[in-house]
Amino acid sequence: MSNHLLRAGLRATILPHRSISLSAVCTKNVVLEQKLKDEIHPKIGNREIVGFGLNGLATYVDRCEFPCPAIRFKEDTPEVLKLREKEKGDWKNLTLEEKKALYRASFCQTFSEINAPTGEWKMFLSVILLSLAATGWIMLFVKKFVYPPPPKNLTREWQEKMLQKMLDEEQGRIMGISSKWDYEKLEWKK
Repeated sequence: MSNHLLRAGLRATILPHRSISLSAVCTKNVVLEQKLKDEIHPKIGNREIVGFGLNGLATYVDRCEFPCPAIRFKEDTPEVLKLREKEKGDWKNLTLEEKKALYRASFCQTFSEINAPTGEWKMFLSVILLSLAATGWIMLFVKKFVYPPPPKNLTREWQEKMLQKMLDEEQGRIMGISSKWDYEKLEWKK
């Protein structure tokens, strides 16, 4: 479809002599074959095809990287058609409101509106924080209700009793724990 649209646009394109315009680049409407027209126009309505676009499809996308969409943003209304006829003349005769209306008929957003911060980072941050909070609550639930209680040999009292038992039995008298204990002074060797 993209090749058909490109070929049809190139067949009917004649570059205008003026350098800046909000209207279509071609002086005639793009002539499409009936099969292609039946395929495209139910999707885009009464909007004018003005160029190749981002990928050759008849879609409208506001992007700074590619500022020329394939179709106009709004459908042609009688007011817009009158402004387009008036646009073909001297631009000094157009008021600022008429120029803005022509721009808004062709484009949805200006470059500054496209680049304006959207506040989308707040949603991402809230999702991250909520997922961290949910993870913490799940960890607490699992630790409290799923895991068995820790074994008794992890307590400090049990470890002290075991150390005392090892010292009483004189385990590791040559190189072990008992070799570091002074049995006469009842304290650790320095």
